[in-house]
Amino acid sequence: MIEIDLDSVIDRLLEVRGNRPGKSVKLQEYEIQYLCTKAREIMITQPILLELEPPIKVCGDIHGQYYDLLRLFEYGGFPPDANYLFLGDYVDRGKQSLETICLLLAYKIKYPENFFLLRGNHESSSVNRIYGFYDECKRRYNIKLWKTFSDCFNCLPIAAIIGERIMTMHGGLSPDLRSMDQIRRIMRPTEIPEEGILADMLWSDPDSGVNGWATNDRGAGFTFGADVVTTFTQKHDLDLICRAHQVVEDGFEFFAKRRLVTLFSAPNYCGEFDNAAAMMSVDEDLICSFQILRPAGKAPTSNISRGNSSSSGSSNSSGSGRKLFSWKRSKS
Repeated sequence: MIEIDLDSVIDRLLEVRGNRPGKSVKLQEYEIQYLCTKAREIMITQPILLELEPPIKVCGDIHGQYYDLLRLFEYGGFPPDANYLFLGDYVDRGKQSLETICLLLAYKIKYPENFFLLRGNHESSSVNRIYGFYDECKRRYNIKLWKTFSDCFNCLPIAAIIGERIMTMHGGLSPDLRSMDQIRRIMRPTEIPEEGILADMLWSDPDSGVNGWATNDRGAGFTFGADVVTTFTQKHDLDLICRAHQVVEDGFEFFAKRRLVTLFSAPNYCGEFDNAAAMMSVDEDLICSFQILRPAGKAPTSNISRGNSSSSGSSNSSGSGRKLFSWKRSKS
């Protein structure tokens, strides 16, 4: 493996800050090969179920919206000024999946104990072969590089627990998941199978119209009701499940009496949704607050209220980069 100047790679990826969105960054193929190979080596030595300590900032889907990723770092602080956990779906749909995944892998290599990446359902060759990443790799480099990324994605961790109380994954729960050791026993490298715990955790969705479990219209995973969330969090002594995988209008959306939150971090998704993005900050006391990222050029919307009797904070205006509110589940 040819060594590279990692700081130079990061600097070049960040040089486009302030440019009109869309300006690309051209890395050398051997540099990208190094990022994939080195990050893979690091991730395979770390657990498939990460156990992380706060403070940490959590981000949802990015989907190749590179300039919005840079905006997230501008608000949250560029590494190493803050610790980060991303919940997957870095590639596909957006126009700059390569810049997006390269910067994330570079930070993983630079700060392996402070920067963490989970696997999303799009970190799968069978999915990103169809939804844009394969075509971007082929157009800008070659198919071999796409295969190198696939080898890297097959080593990504699946879930993380923050401060022993907040569980995170890309998609959701599985009817087969009864013990955290079942996750720990999943061997990597691995493709995403069509069914089972790994597939469900990357594909499943909460559904307010469901009690228990139901089939998922996506054709993979399940949908699950608030009762499933309540039972799971109580059994495993969790305060919150944080997941991504679905566009939500305000960037985050609670479910099951605030026992689950959906986090989405790609504003104006695909240019078709007028959604905001959000980043969840978890402080040392496991108090969660949300920073809202409006679509570029949008005026802030004020006085969005999400407080209720169980929240411990109050609402503010939701302009980009503002804390919306703080929240921590009351212990019963």
